[in-house]
Amino acid sequence: MTFVLANIFQPLIDVFEQVLLFFHDTIGFGWGFSIVFLTIVVRALLLPLTIKQFKSMRALQVLAPEIKKLQNKYKDDKQRLNQEMMKFYQENKVNPFGSCLPVVAQLPVFLSLFYMLQKDLRQDICGQTAKACGDLATAAWTTGTPGDEKFLFIPDITDKATGGVLIALIVMYVGSQLVSSLLMSVTADRNQRLIMMALPFVFVIFILNFPAGLIVYWITTNVWTIGQQAIVRRTLGPPPDTRAAMAEANAVQPVAAGGTSVAGAAPPPPPRKKKKKTGRRK
Repeated sequence: MTFVLANIFQPLIDVFEQVLLFFHDTIGFGWGFSIVFLTIVVRALLLPLTIKQFKSMRALQVLAPEIKKLQNKYKDDKQRLNQEMMKFYQENKVNPFGSCLPVVAQLPVFLSLFYMLQKDLRQDICGQTAKACGDLATAAWTTGTPGDEKFLFIPDITDKATGGVLIALIVMYVGSQLVSSLLMSVTADRNQRLIMMALPFVFVIFILNFPAGLIVYWITTNVWTIGQQAIVRRTLGPPPDTRAAMAEANAVQPVAAGGTSVAGAAPPPPPRKKKKKTGRRK
């Protein structure tokens, strides 16, 4: 896997490594803080995409009740639903995938840093032939300094965390991810919010095998997202609350060849009985 990553992302790996070396060698930060500042640089460069993300999310939140009505109306005809949805997005000038752009853009950064912490950066920190940062004595020659692999309470940012360090990192990751996810989905319905709350716990399974420095990167980007969302809410105001409109849209149910009917609406009054005309007896 690392070989494939090196071939695909080598230009990015070279750029990120130079940024890390700048923070470490020129400014004098440790490798852990260099990763933190690399994260800040990346998120700052992604601000234009993030602004598009917020605009797209706001637009989708406003249009969510109408989208739900279309889904209910054509739920038995998937092809027609897709056509109507594409037409709806075009008419309202909304990109349904716009909110995914910053996340997708961060994926190459994440994979590049994953490779660097296992290969290039690990050699810079721990030495060219050292198998572990604690094994510096066996290295043929080193470019780092003993103890340079430490960051705060993490003994080695290039290696997998274990014990109490791993527990602390998981708690910090899950906590920051929960807050950032809930801030991004403040007007989502109950099921969506439950999914957003469950995802951080699902990802824990994967981060157990990540280098500790990679978890530091993800925690930093979550903290950035929390601050960014707070600034956006203060600047633009809270997102529109469409839950009442969504509940109304959910009440609309399709009927066979007869338009739509609203569940829970009062039934139509019964037809009036015609009064029989009674003639006078002679």
